Amino acid sequence: MRRSEKVLKIKEIFDEVYKDAKCSLDYTKDYELLIAVVLSAQCTDKRVNIVTKDLFEKYKTLESFAQCDINELESIVMPCGFYKTKARNIKALAQKIIEEHNGKIPDTMEELTALPGVGRKTANLILGDVYHKPALVIDTHAIRLTGRIGLTKETDPKKIEFDLKKFVPDNYSIHFCHQLVWHGRSICTARNPKCEVCPITHLCKHYKERQEIKNGKRKQNFGS
Repeated sequence: MRRSEKVLKIKEIFDEVYKDAKCSLDYTKDYELLIAVVLSAQCTDKRVNIVTKDLFEKYKTLESFAQCDINELESIVMPCGFYKTKARNIKALAQKIIEEHNGKIPDTMEELTALPGVGRKTANLILGDVYHKPALVIDTHAIRLTGRIGLTKETDPKKIEFDLKKFVPDNYSIHFCHQLVWHGRSICTARNPKCEVCPITHLCKHYKERQEIKNGKRKQNFGS
């Protein structure tokens, strides 16, 4: 089966099972999503949402982040880890957006990744969720699941992104990534994937290989 065909079959199923899939970070303003994603590096979305509840209450505008006391910002974001680097990047990116982009988050990969603390994964999330442009967010879930399902042989995030671009429909790309996150959290977990309840086992390379190994052992036991 061609990968483009497989993705469309997965889409049919995921659109039923994970039709409400979306980014799990809480925000009401575009720049808040950007800040939340910066904080989410090496931290759970659940913890980030706890921290940003107070953070966005204290700093209500992008200007307030740009002008904030760095020590106060550090103390608030400390629970997210790497707090000194994250606080410095948040203040610096707020300043840069105001000074170079008139207070509006840029809408190109090049401009976004030029912001402090922003890589391709963060930039793609902004492009997809804020600007509704074709974007593939290659996080740990996307890396794990696309490999298991058999959609790519690549392991580097950037190479995975460009490989998937060849066959994942543009108008489905960002939603597909959110669905992968939901599927990765609920069923296709890192250590013990719940293949017995997975709705796409018939499309999954990993499941097929597991079954072949299991059947091979059965034949060996039967033969002995």
